[in-house]
Amino acid sequence: MMDFKGKVVWLTGASSGIGEALACALAAQGAQLVLSSRRVAELERVKELCKLQDHNCLILPFDLCDTSGVDKLTSLIVSKFGKIDLLINNGGISQRSLARDTALEIDRRLMETNYFSAVALSKSVLPQMIKQGSGHIATVSSISGKFGFFLRSAYSASKHALHGFFESLRLEVHPYNIAITLICPGKINTAIALNAINEKGEKNNKEAFSRFKGLSASECAAQIIRAIQKNKVEVFIGGKELRAIRIKRFFPGLFFRLILRQKIE
Repeated sequence: MMDFKGKVVWLTGASSGIGEALACALAAQGAQLVLSSRRVAELERVKELCKLQDHNCLILPFDLCDTSGVDKLTSLIVSKFGKIDLLINNGGISQRSLARDTALEIDRRLMETNYFSAVALSKSVLPQMIKQGSGHIATVSSISGKFGFFLRSAYSASKHALHGFFESLRLEVHPYNIAITLICPGKINTAIALNAINEKGEKNNKEAFSRFKGLSASECAAQIIRAIQKNKVEVFIGGKELRAIRIKRFFPGLFFRLILRQKIE
């Protein structure tokens, strides 16, 4: 099992929710953290919350929609720490809009943020991991990466795409001692619905009250860390909602009838 003490971990989406919980849990285990998101002030807050110092933390803010400078960021990490042991592609954004009402540019924005950013970051760190002879890339997908749901057409598509890419990449990097883990959370108590975007690309600002029945972000983070430590290929995190994955796989007709009855949030 991976011991995180002294390991260099690059974490996107580190300013809130699951990312913030992951940062604190990894810091507690002695990891050296690279924290990324758009909001510098929030990253600084997380750094302080996790009791990190300049010698074991690097804040690298950037927008996942624009990965043109990602290779420079990778170089900065290697320059400071000398290596990159683990990349956690956690950053992303959700959606709450009907497909028929959603402008194509919004679909593209979701794909850029949720899919292409993870691809770009992973391709950027791979040369360093191959040079090291080791590495691990963990990518946060969703149970929406296993089946579609109301108001999430582009979001679900972006998560499905992650599985195709990283399952292929896993085969290609296996000879270099690089592991790939796909993480599929279900209902987690975060502000993902509030921060989702609508058909105009504006913030949803509507609460999904079912989230309060979900796992805490800290428990989700703990399960993610255990999955990485055990080198899991894929992990599902949540409660009863995870049953839908098995039903969809073995009984697609029944799944469709059941999903039609679900409350839309």
